[in-house]
Amino acid sequence: MDDWIDYYDSTHTIYVSKLHRDVHFEAIARDIIGYIASTDSVVLDYACGEALSAERVADACGRLILAEPAPGVRGRLVARFAPNTKIRVRSLDELRHMDEKSVDLAVMNSVAQYMTPDELDTAFAIVGRLLKPAGQLVLGDILQPNVGMSGDVIALLRFAAKHGFVKDALWGLARTALSDYRQLRNRIGLQRYSEADMLAKLKAAGFTASRAPDNIGHNPSRMTFVARHAFDRARGSDTAR
Repeated sequence: MDDWIDYYDSTHTIYVSKLHRDVHFEAIARDIIGYIASTDSVVLDYACGEALSAERVADACGRLILAEPAPGVRGRLVARFAPNTKIRVRSLDELRHMDEKSVDLAVMNSVAQYMTPDELDTAFAIVGRLLKPAGQLVLGDILQPNVGMSGDVIALLRFAAKHGFVKDALWGLARTALSDYRQLRNRIGLQRYSEADMLAKLKAAGFTASRAPDNIGHNPSRMTFVARHAFDRARGSDTAR
């Protein structure tokens, strides 16, 4: 994951325009809000990125924790949201020291593809410790093995047509073909999971899960899963298996 952290901490061109970037984060915020059960909820956004619309999410919950591994991005988050007392910015390492069972909703969106399977297992363990017994983990934007880059291109162009940046999208796709992102994606690759494989992985991590009807964000060819602790009913325990 370190190479991808370095990439997103650089001056990258993953967004084809400011409009693309803004509507991207607005869509994610809207979808996250749909999973917030109460205005008192504590929400964790794991590896949140720039999170430009985080204040909208904070308005819908009691407290929002933005956890981000890239130090440069994290610094910008601190500066941007310092006036908002409902938002706290943390490194991923700091999550290990948070109180157990303190989070109602944890969101990991567009994260799993950049992690090795072992790194993802570690993240599940950290999140599982933080979630309250009735808490939810929402795992979004999971890439499927049978959907290649063409699916991402089609989704981007449809999103661009909806929001009015088709020309920028076409230029951006041309730039991406020659960019560090394309080279990094070809060299390292992105992790992909079938629906069955991700459900099994979540089960092994102590969760019961199901695939959501819709993916978080604009790409319908990717998957979102909603997971909860799997309880040991025989012992009446609230500890994940």
